[in-house]
Amino acid sequence: MAIERLVIVADAHLGGVPAGVEAAFLEFLDAVPSLGDGLLINGDLFAFWFAYRRAIPREGVAVLARLAALARSMPVAMTGGNHDRWGDTFWEQELGIRFSPDELRISLAGGAALAVHGDGVAEARWHGRLLHSVFRHPVTSGIYRLLHPDFGFWLVDRFAGRLADSTRDPAVLDAAAARQRAWAEARLRAAPEVTLLVMGHTHRPAVAEVAPGRWYLNPGAWMDGLCYATAGGGTVALKRFRG
Repeated sequence: MAIERLVIVADAHLGGVPAGVEAAFLEFLDAVPSLGDGLLINGDLFAFWFAYRRAIPREGVAVLARLAALARSMPVAMTGGNHDRWGDTFWEQELGIRFSPDELRISLAGGAALAVHGDGVAEARWHGRLLHSVFRHPVTSGIYRLLHPDFGFWLVDRFAGRLADSTRDPAVLDAAAARQRAWAEARLRAAPEVTLLVMGHTHRPAVAEVAPGRWYLNPGAWMDGLCYATAGGGTVALKRFRG
């Protein structure tokens, strides 16, 4: 069944942000049924997530429980981001959430949405593109899975700041957002059946009707001001949540 109004959120980075950001996100999940009839989480829900076969990170349990409850009442979909792409079968089998590590399509009333987190598209620096390729390789995740979870998460906490491209330079971010939009517009031209292309990653909110009835959207980052967006009824709108 096609979704009439899709609620879209990205880049919460839970576990790496103040506790109040997660508390507000839990309130937001409670409010989602009043905002729309489907939810898309477009990458980087967590500062880091890895689906071990038998272990679940304890700091994510409250969010997982709330998402599982929501997925029993409406469609919930999720793409992986550069911080949490390694979901394996966990989201679908355990929580009933449709998951793709890369991109997915969602049926909307009057068209289709294509969701892509956007890492690997907007990186200006060579080491960002290199890390993107290394971290997405199945050998990398296979080796990491051999580590004990406590050690694996300690390792990420210890070195994440050095491995991630965490620039806050406005000029660099503006250029990344421009490259991302250009990529999105080219993808929309190549896929005429897509009426909404959603990206995240740059943390720069943007909405544009690039052709009649066809939209590009970056909802912005939840971690930066509790940003989200809605799409449906021929309109796409940027929002800020106040619980």
